[in-house]
Amino acid sequence: MSERGSSPKLSAVNPRAPSPVAYFGGFTLIELLVSVGLIALLAGLLLPSLLKSRQLANSTQCLAHLRQVGLASQLYWDDHGGRAFSERSIRTNNGWTYWFGWLADGSEGLRKFDPTLGPLWPYLQNHKIGICPALNRSATDFKSKAQGAGYGFGYNLLVGTRGESGIRISTLRAPSDLVVFADCAQVNDFQPPATPDKPMLEEFYYFDLTTPTIHFRHREKTQCWFADGHVAGEIPRANSLDTRLPLHILGLLQENQIRP
Repeated sequence: MSERGSSPKLSAVNPRAPSPVAYFGGFTLIELLVSVGLIALLAGLLLPSLLKSRQLANSTQCLAHLRQVGLASQLYWDDHGGRAFSERSIRTNNGWTYWFGWLADGSEGLRKFDPTLGPLWPYLQNHKIGICPALNRSATDFKSKAQGAGYGFGYNLLVGTRGESGIRISTLRAPSDLVVFADCAQVNDFQPPATPDKPMLEEFYYFDLTTPTIHFRHREKTQCWFADGHVAGEIPRANSLDTRLPLHILGLLQENQIRP
């Protein structure tokens, strides 16, 4: 008998009794397959929305850059008696001065490029403004023209004819109809690494009435800056597409949108 006030003794544990083991339930193979299937289904539902959001973001950024290029052009016009700049002007230092900068002669992708020598540089002071995020420079079918990125936009060749003085903006019949800048690119099948059997996409710097260099890369539209200062998305002219690269939509704008 235990003494008054002491705790009763516990019986000894049976040393032969099995130790208690914690049990954690796991997924069966069927449950794992169902889970993987549900995840794949949700990913498939979300992917189009994510892609659309990314395209919208690229389009918004492109418009912002295009507006700044257009504003710089208006400032240039004001400082030069209302006359537009030429698409290509002087030859110097083994290269040409274009509206977007100086581009050296040489092999594709290795040519030197200097944006500070272009007529718009004093008003922009930022080369990244000329880059369109929707132009995928890392694609396997893309060919660079210069060291580093050049320009993703093209200039209306009829506004600033190569080697000549640009037109006077005051002579435009309908500034709200005339596209001055637009998303541009070109199919190249004649300069390595491109070949006739392996055409490639490259950036391009002007558009006109006959050359399909307008790039409709924003959900089958191209971003345009018009001579009156507004921006808008435009679709290609009927029967104007270059079919050598089916994954890219390159063509022409309407004639009244190009001719001053």
